Amino acid sequence: MSIKKIAKAGSVVCSVSAIIAIVVTSGNVRTNQAGLELIGNAESCRRDPYVCPAGVLTDGIGNTHNVWSGKTDEQIAKDWEKNISIAEDCVNRSFRGRSMSDNAFSAMTSAVFNVGCDGLQKYYSPARKGWFETSIHKYAQAGNWTMMCNHLPDFVNSGGKKLPGLVARRDKEKALCLKADQ
Repeated sequence: MSIKKIAKAGSVVCSVSAIIAIVVTSGNVRTNQAGLELIGNAESCRRDPYVCPAGVLTDGIGNTHNVWSGKTDEQIAKDWEKNISIAEDCVNRSFRGRSMSDNAFSAMTSAVFNVGCDGLQKYYSPARKGWFETSIHKYAQAGNWTMMCNHLPDFVNSGGKKLPGLVARRDKEKALCLKADQ
């Protein structure tokens, strides 16, 4: 059976909590429990490939690399940890993540995981015929974490349409981002 047929047939779900437990136990990511829960619950967890709202073949928890059917919890956790690490590297490199609180860092990791590193840094304006720096990137570079957090809801469109799921996710990211670390 082809991946396309599997993706259309539906997928077997897996436990986000179980995958989080595996990732937390490894100790290889900085993203905190609240951030992992935010990402995991927003993405959901599926053992078998499916096509996400952006039209990309996906498995596990938002994984788009080496997608195949029937992954174990350990394989899903390994993929997710790798993908989170890529997002964390972007936050550290492009958004001064090492200077952020753990909650702000975790919220930004969630946003990068979903939008992509480039997508949070720049946007194309057809009217102005060029690429421009996003407000969230400008505020991160300036170390203005409150304004950076306040601009998370700027990223609620996919395919030119405002998606309720992205609105809810960005609201949760903003709340986590603004929450003082305990």
